[in-house]
Amino acid sequence: MTRRKLTTEEIDLWRKVTQQAERLHPELPQSVHPTTLPKPKPTKAPKARIEAFELGQTAATKPARNALKPSVTDALRASPVQMDTKAFGRMKRGKLKPEGKLDLHGMRMDTAYPALIRFILTAQAQGKRLVLVVTGKGKDRDEPGPIPTPRGVLRNQVPQWLSLPPVAQAVLQVTPAHISHGGDGAYYVYLRRTR
Repeated sequence: MTRRKLTTEEIDLWRKVTQQAERLHPELPQSVHPTTLPKPKPTKAPKARIEAFELGQTAATKPARNALKPSVTDALRASPVQMDTKAFGRMKRGKLKPEGKLDLHGMRMDTAYPALIRFILTAQAQGKRLVLVVTGKGKDRDEPGPIPTPRGVLRNQVPQWLSLPPVAQAVLQVTPAHISHGGDGAYYVYLRRTR
């Protein structure tokens, strides 16, 4: 919208009104107002640089999937190797034969935990190095529901139990078993030597 210029009649009328009006603050000095303001000169806008555009460059990326806690078997596979690397490789390929086996199928947590402690400490006292703990894969839930629940209670508890005292000092390495020894439903437990 452009400003129009005041006519001479409008300027005269305005001066008469200002002479008759009383000042709001007479103690302040009166300033001199110019009758007309100079028209501002338009400035040239700099030319806009158009940068290269790729289709979809400003589109939102796919939202990241929820980072759920990794499964117990994935966490054990990612853990660092504590034992001899060559023996670990042979054990993972199922080439080492376990010297003892504990089957926890059908046991409840209150009976499985003491049985596991007794088995591990006895195996270490007998000088065994590699034992197999069979937990089973666990049953699928009837209704999965909105909250992800791990499959197999003992399968998830046994690695945690093996990292707690009194068996933690006896265990050197825990890893999921080879398919020939039970796969994800069993764990190799490599024991430390007694001194």
